[in-house]
Amino acid sequence: MPGGGGGVNTIWFRGRPMIMKGPERQVTNRDVAEQLALMGRLLEVAGADQHRAGAYARAARQVERLSIPVAGLDEEALTRIPGIGVRIAAQIQEIAGTGSFRELDDLQATIPGSVIDLLDVSGVGPRTLHTLWKKLGIQTIDDLEAAVKGRRIRGLRGFGAKKEEAIGRGIRRYRERSNRMTRPQADAVLGSVAALFPDGQYAVAGSYRRGASTVGKIDIVTTADRAALMDHLLAGPGEDKEEVSLSISGARVNVRFTDPDQYGTALLCATGSGAFLARLAAVAQEQGYRLEPGGLVESTSGRLQAFGSEEEVFGFLGMETVPPELREDRGEVELALSRALPDLVELRDLRGDLHAHTIQSDGRQSLEDVAAAGDAMGYEYIAITDHSSRVSLEALAKQQAGIERVNRRHTCQLLAGSEVDIRSDGSLGYPNGVLADLDLVIASVHSGFDQDQDVLTRRVLNAMENEHVDIIGHPTGRLLGRRPPYAIDLARVIDHAAATGTALEINASPYRLDLEDIYIWHAKKKGVKLAAGTDAHRVGEFSNICYGIMMARRGWCTPDDLANTLSLPELLEWRS
Repeated sequence: MPGGGGGVNTIWFRGRPMIMKGPERQVTNRDVAEQLALMGRLLEVAGADQHRAGAYARAARQVERLSIPVAGLDEEALTRIPGIGVRIAAQIQEIAGTGSFRELDDLQATIPGSVIDLLDVSGVGPRTLHTLWKKLGIQTIDDLEAAVKGRRIRGLRGFGAKKEEAIGRGIRRYRERSNRMTRPQADAVLGSVAALFPDGQYAVAGSYRRGASTVGKIDIVTTADRAALMDHLLAGPGEDKEEVSLSISGARVNVRFTDPDQYGTALLCATGSGAFLARLAAVAQEQGYRLEPGGLVESTSGRLQAFGSEEEVFGFLGMETVPPELREDRGEVELALSRALPDLVELRDLRGDLHAHTIQSDGRQSLEDVAAAGDAMGYEYIAITDHSSRVSLEALAKQQAGIERVNRRHTCQLLAGSEVDIRSDGSLGYPNGVLADLDLVIASVHSGFDQDQDVLTRRVLNAMENEHVDIIGHPTGRLLGRRPPYAIDLARVIDHAAATGTALEINASPYRLDLEDIYIWHAKKKGVKLAAGTDAHRVGEFSNICYGIMMARRGWCTPDDLANTLSLPELLEWRS
């Protein structure tokens, strides 16, 4: 998958690397934590002492919790952090300087890369992988699949048929993964793209511009001079083509050159989708024109009508301008012709965020941090929804008292809520008496992902029957590029949400974006309320709400479709 790049970005053109200098990337606490956590997992894979492996896991958690960057701390400051001794402190300093540390590199060299890759298979943890590797000689995904098919895994001590079947499901999911980029990965590539056009003479098109949850390639439309770009890449003049294909950090980037007076149709055609463009081309044909990137060509005379903007193209065809997020051929062209497109929700319509975590569970922010972030964003409210599995009833009561104190100091009011588990047996993580006292309740599946579709679906339907459940969180449980959606019948879920008045979440984490836009679209048509929430664990993640609104727009949502466009009194009334 494409990465964010480092101090030097390599861009490939026609099979040759073109080197461009880029800004140095600062090592973050998450970077450090990931390296330490990887060390812990690899020690387990190698069969090392559990206490030693656990020390790295604990150190990784400590680093990730810190609000100050560890990359700049000296040994004395690092060793004052609980769980970090002299050895790990020195390794943190190595990571800050090089991005890794010698002991990790040496350990990785002793374990085949294909074995390490198997950690990405659901059901295969480090200890399991150690046994599979050492007892059965499994080193690749093909080896693992052959062992499952040959029923050799169930014969290992401590395993069994169910474990073997779970690994089999994990293999299928692993193979189904695509090489599409998440939005943050695409954004990292675009950081390198921006350096190609110092004058800013370009626009991002394609599925990225349409707001798709994942991106296969980056499409760029530019009015910049092609020869100047080739000089910037040190590539020489090259061929005189309207398009250039580059590889940046492993991602495919297509650059289309156009004249300013043809920019409108060039951007329109590069944005897509294919089905939308086919429908738009049919509209143009009915009016005697052929749609091309250069403009509208009159069918009889061949005369070219050029347009400097997309708005001019749509206006010429007698249409409203279709927002990029709607260009998927779901009826938007017909509505644009009749000037009846929906007024899509925008960021400024939001009154608050309905999903946030604090240090009370697995978050890295305090109540005070959240309220201050809400003030900065101009919000009326943010719902505190820590995990029921991590917050005892006593701790929940203390948190509610803390929320009352914090609310006296801030304009943004914190709502006392919970993200309550929908357990594998269908029960909820808190009793009804506790749920009744909360301002907002999100119910989410966090376990039993491998249950069959009917069982898992009925768990969610039962949760919606509870009068205290307001929102179903991240309804498919997917993690983009890491975990596919679990087997759930969303048609039944959407119908039941409409019947019970339960909202469905649009989880705005760019690694979830759950629900997908097509299900948002279906839910909206059924009259289901949607609830955008960042699932923020850190203050910096509240800005991810833009991704949630992006998905809402792709699902045709207007302000009235989202619960968090309601004022605080309206929200509390809706909840009751």
